Amino acid sequence: MNLRELEYLVAIADHRHFGRAASSVFVSQPTLSTQLKKLESELGVQLVERSRGGVLLTAAGQAVVERARVVLRETADIRDIARRAADPSAATLRVGLFPTLGPYLLPHVVPHVRERMPRVELLLVEEKTEVILQQLADGTLDVGVLALPVDDGRLEQVDLFTEDFLLAVPADHPLASRREPIEATALAGEQVLLLEEGHCLRDQALSVCQVVGASERRGFRATSLETLRQMVAAGVGMTLLPELAVRAPVPTQDDIVLLRFADPVPTRRIAMFWRPTNTYAEILPELAAVFRELPDDYVQVATPSDPT
Repeated sequence: MNLRELEYLVAIADHRHFGRAASSVFVSQPTLSTQLKKLESELGVQLVERSRGGVLLTAAGQAVVERARVVLRETADIRDIARRAADPSAATLRVGLFPTLGPYLLPHVVPHVRERMPRVELLLVEEKTEVILQQLADGTLDVGVLALPVDDGRLEQVDLFTEDFLLAVPADHPLASRREPIEATALAGEQVLLLEEGHCLRDQALSVCQVVGASERRGFRATSLETLRQMVAAGVGMTLLPELAVRAPVPTQDDIVLLRFADPVPTRRIAMFWRPTNTYAEILPELAAVFRELPDDYVQVATPSDPT
């Protein structure tokens, strides 16, 4: 048994398809199949069921995959420890961000990371919150940047910033002529376009709607923030957009009017999370500090503090 065979088995478990699993580990499908058969022969047990409907793990296969993930994670940690010993300033950090934040935050922070932490390489992953939390737990990710609240006492937390929500309406909407910040109660009785299930922005927008008496536009749920934006531009309805998603370098649109809310302004709080046992835990507060370096007046930056 070797680490490569365990890596192939985990890839099969993740993709449930031999072709996609082989592509993910950069080998041919025959090579993957041969190595799996070798592992099964050595262990004396069938790990995978092959059928026309896909790939299934046997009970033994599921148990072996669980242990294989631990072994591969520990192996990666050993390599990281050696790398850190050789060059304490060097690191390859796997960072997870959720889809309604990543594309709008990263253009601001990645250049600062390159400047301030030139020996740090960021491998960026965009996933929904529950996936990021799971990958933090199993060691697939080093860092998660998430919207609060996050109920996971196993993780270190450093607050980054608070971001306002704005109301996006079509240019011909009755509210579009308003010049002063609007009360959230202006949404009472309105139907709001929302994202599909699983997006934390959906939950945040729903909480605002519930407070002010608005409701979800039925029959439509967007898969991305950009889809929501285009639906507003097409005159279908209104939605809530976070501040970073409407600021440069995001281009403005003449057919969308952005309205600010009067106090109390709906907001979301963003924080950085990592395992306290992470090999790179010593440099992660510095990474969090760099992630706070956003343009003036874009967000309310959190006061630097120790991880909680």
